[in-house]
Amino acid sequence: MLTREANERLTLVGPGTPMGNLLRRYWHPVTTTVELEAEPVLAVRLLGENLVLYRNDDGHVGMVAERCPHRGASLAYGIPEAEGLRCPYHGWLFSSEGRCLQQPAEPPASTFHNRIRIPAYPVQEMGGLIWAYLGPQPVPLLPRYDLFVQEHRERRIGISRIPCNWLQVMENSVDPVHLEYLHGKLTNYVMGRRGQPNIAQVRHHERIAFDIFRHGISKRRLLEGQSEDCDEWRVGHPILFPCILAVGDNSYPRFDIRVPVDDTNTLHYWYEAVPRAPGTPEQQQVPVEEWRYLHDNGRIMVETVAGQDIMAWMTQGPNSDRTTERLGTSDQGVILLRSLLYEQMEKVERGEDPLGVLRDPADNLTIEVPREGKAHYVAGAFVPSEQMAVRAELTPTFGRA
Repeated sequence: MLTREANERLTLVGPGTPMGNLLRRYWHPVTTTVELEAEPVLAVRLLGENLVLYRNDDGHVGMVAERCPHRGASLAYGIPEAEGLRCPYHGWLFSSEGRCLQQPAEPPASTFHNRIRIPAYPVQEMGGLIWAYLGPQPVPLLPRYDLFVQEHRERRIGISRIPCNWLQVMENSVDPVHLEYLHGKLTNYVMGRRGQPNIAQVRHHERIAFDIFRHGISKRRLLEGQSEDCDEWRVGHPILFPCILAVGDNSYPRFDIRVPVDDTNTLHYWYEAVPRAPGTPEQQQVPVEEWRYLHDNGRIMVETVAGQDIMAWMTQGPNSDRTTERLGTSDQGVILLRSLLYEQMEKVERGEDPLGVLRDPADNLTIEVPREGKAHYVAGAFVPSEQMAVRAELTPTFGRA
């Protein structure tokens, strides 16, 4: 178990908190290109900060604090212009660097605007997502992980807004043994209640292992009946530090991206990027869908694999009380993740770059993510045995909004 103070150190993400300082050393997606095209000025929230993302007619994207320093009106209703974003209340104009450029109601000779500045942060577009960096200078490189930048892939983005702390989601990613019950036996139980046969091939974990590498933690499993030359033990799949889980094999790869909105909310992107069939035209736009995880009666959709995960995350509470938990030997991945997070927070406090921060462009051409060539469990499906039918049944498309 953790003390209350230790739990807060791991989970609270606002400005000035130890975890907030660590997470601000990384880029995080705040919206999609599609959403910003539909509405060129968007209110977004990241790491406990209320912000506004905007695109002007020239295509430039900027992000500044939402609250206008004049009278507190929201810049989310502002007017994007070539030089920046204009407040809808009195017309104060702010550059993408946060400088106040104009105050139309002030005298022409006034220099008052030179003394006004609001928080502003760099943004970049990659893979159909808009990424933001809220940390100190110098700005690190935005990691070019393979699924975001490789050509000849068919991409799709699902969005779920989950009312719980980000760490509950990430700890699930270093807990491989929950596959047996949460996605195995529970799946078969739910199928049985629907009058359908078992579809999960439940296999016991004989061994689990975790390796720290330059981009995060690789988790490996050896299931009963497998030999050590199987991809799940030899290769495994990684958590890209601090907030991305790579899942799936080469035929069906996906990134699960967890964005810490604030202390009790997580924005989840299900980022699929499957190989494009020969002769298929290049994708002009990455489609985006809001993926529901609740039935109309408010019950979580545990008939989907991702819904099962969300149930496990959400039912711990908005911010899990780890002072009451009892960890066992199978929780070695959770213990490792927490230890690594503490270590990286200490590095930041010493003024060092934490794990996975990139500075050298030569290291960031295209980052090939290690993943299984063939796996027992792939992005919502157990394989082999009726692979495509099972995948269609359990892939996390939920109910469409």
